[in-house]
Amino acid sequence: MGQLPPNYQHSDAVEPHILRTREMIKKYPEISQLMGKNPYTFGFILMVVGAQILVTWLMQGQAWWLALIIAYIFGAFANHALFVLIHECTHNLVFKKRSANMWAGILCDLPNAFPSSISFRRYHLKHHAFQGHYDLDADIASDWEARLIGNSAFGKAMWLLFFPVFQALRPARLKEIKLFSKWTWINIFVVLVFDIAVVYFWGWIPLLYLTMSFAFSIGLHPLGARWIQEHYLVAPPQETYSYYGPLNLVAFNVGYHNEHHDFSSIPWNNLPKLRKIAPEYYDNLVYHTSWTKLFLKFIFDKKLSLYSRTLRTDRGGMNVTTETGKKMYAKT
Repeated sequence: MGQLPPNYQHSDAVEPHILRTREMIKKYPEISQLMGKNPYTFGFILMVVGAQILVTWLMQGQAWWLALIIAYIFGAFANHALFVLIHECTHNLVFKKRSANMWAGILCDLPNAFPSSISFRRYHLKHHAFQGHYDLDADIASDWEARLIGNSAFGKAMWLLFFPVFQALRPARLKEIKLFSKWTWINIFVVLVFDIAVVYFWGWIPLLYLTMSFAFSIGLHPLGARWIQEHYLVAPPQETYSYYGPLNLVAFNVGYHNEHHDFSSIPWNNLPKLRKIAPEYYDNLVYHTSWTKLFLKFIFDKKLSLYSRTLRTDRGGMNVTTETGKKMYAKT
């Protein structure tokens, strides 16, 4: 790798979760009982996908502005929940078979209007293995992206509004990761067929509703603060931050992000139990209690920008196993 861009925070330390994971599993071996699959998650997938399809059907013949309002106040929450469920499928936490998890993720993708489940899977697993590595971690904004946006409120608001576009441009930087595979093309085909069917049978307004639900769920919306919450340096040198607010109820505990990075083999329903078992490892860390507050802080605080991230040259990616032989980190 070439010279790291200078404006980020740099660290020579090992990725922050590996050593803590080893220490915690040694101190609390009962944590291993929290690991495993939660097939009941598939029931929630069916419920949320069904609800979004129902609302999409109800958008037939409605005004475009009403579709935008409903997308902001309801659709964004539904699609954000589906992104979290895609995340569960990415870590193979729903079914035993990898392929079954991939199909479940593609099902979650239908109301997103844009195929993203398989691509997210490919890049997110690298994020876990190589957190903060500029050439392997797609969660890090590109240097050109950070320079373009700057630290102005307008720039950061536009970045959130067009967040999916910026995300789609990052793979060009990550040359070691192959973007397309058989599953990627399956994902694209299934979602595009669904989009065409929506337009053919119900019209363009329902598709507008789905598109904006997708955009708001990860962008210019308090839910968009979830992406800021996870690794943006509000209290450096701490690199990962959890959120312990009420929206975890409709976001399948995705706010428990330190817990998730420490034990990515624990499904969403058991993450609060992990914090309860080992509170001394989490209660002393800086954490967030409001995505809305963080959303406003990120936009208006000039000290926060896309450069508020930690980079490292250490490739990490080492395997860490529990005493019961369950793998928690692996090269992907």
